[in-house]
Amino acid sequence: MTFEFSTAGSVLFGEGAVRRLPEIATAFGSRAFVVTGKTPGRYDAALNTLSAAGMAVEVFPVKGEPTVAMVGEGIEAARKYGAQIVIGIGGGSVIDAAKAIAAFVTNRGDLMDHLEVIGGARPLELPAAPCIAIPTTAGTGSEVTRNSVIASPDHRVKVSLRSRHIMPRAAVVDPDLALSLPPEETAACGLDALTQLIEPFVSSRANPLTDALCREGMVLAAAALPAAYHDGNDTEARRDMALAALMSGMALANAGLGAVHGLAAVIGGMFPAAPHGAVCAALLPRALLANWRVVRNHGKPESLDRFREAAILITGDPHAAAEDAVDWIGSLCAELAVPGLSRHGVGAEHVDAIVEQARKANSMKANPVDLAAEELAGIVRAAL
Repeated sequence: MTFEFSTAGSVLFGEGAVRRLPEIATAFGSRAFVVTGKTPGRYDAALNTLSAAGMAVEVFPVKGEPTVAMVGEGIEAARKYGAQIVIGIGGGSVIDAAKAIAAFVTNRGDLMDHLEVIGGARPLELPAAPCIAIPTTAGTGSEVTRNSVIASPDHRVKVSLRSRHIMPRAAVVDPDLALSLPPEETAACGLDALTQLIEPFVSSRANPLTDALCREGMVLAAAALPAAYHDGNDTEARRDMALAALMSGMALANAGLGAVHGLAAVIGGMFPAAPHGAVCAALLPRALLANWRVVRNHGKPESLDRFREAAILITGDPHAAAEDAVDWIGSLCAELAVPGLSRHGVGAEHVDAIVEQARKANSMKANPVDLAAEELAGIVRAAL
């Protein structure tokens, strides 16, 4: 068996961990370009500690999910500022933007030349500027992944800038930063994390290290997500979800994803207002069922065992069958008030276009089986 495992240069986890940001950041430089969400004032306390440590700080707010144009503006601003270090503090979109900006502080050329699907997918030649990722949601795991998801409104699709060079130099995961997250965002982000634990576990690229992360992460997320949704101040649930999301990022970065994310990336590009986690949640039980049926019909015992084990881990029932995971996830989505795709504007008339683009998605390459266009279309229709 041969496999590779990569993650952030260092990971600091725990309540209050963000207080050590100056100690970590000053080791990389004195001029910090800080990427935040649309309300940077939320992070004044953390940013003030950088200034107090003698660092120069330039703030770049990101409104919504990063686009090619937005990232381009950030790159230009970071270069003009003379950034020595890039810090992303916010949700997955903020961290994705920070990683892409850090990449082009050191690498020259046009972003489009390096994007997958719509660009040249040209490899980055140089390591990115040091990047510190500080997630404030428990979902994407972007703090430990080697890709940055960027939307192209012109192409109506989300694509990745992918390179081992953009892995953050440090990830600071402080569960307390998610305490203010409202229930609907808690649900969407948490279901994204759960998806990112299930898909790598049944992936064709799974390995012993990612298996260990997924097994532990699925158990944590299954219990903690409903608790965090119903009580946002449940510190134990927030801690367990932050850990599960971290594990999901490590797993997907090394074992890949599958049909859920292949479809969700396309839907997110076509319908930018659709929250990524909510889209994944709507697709997840249908994609699990479709994959399981193909695996069962093709008689792959090892793959069937994977689906059964995933069901046991998330339901907590040692006698659970693969179908029970589908029912359990469906019930969880109902409990968390996750809407169908039609709520985001997706209709039956869009299905063929979604499937056509999704079959080209990088995430599809790790799906446990090759799903036909008809099967992918069935997943989307069932999720409407």
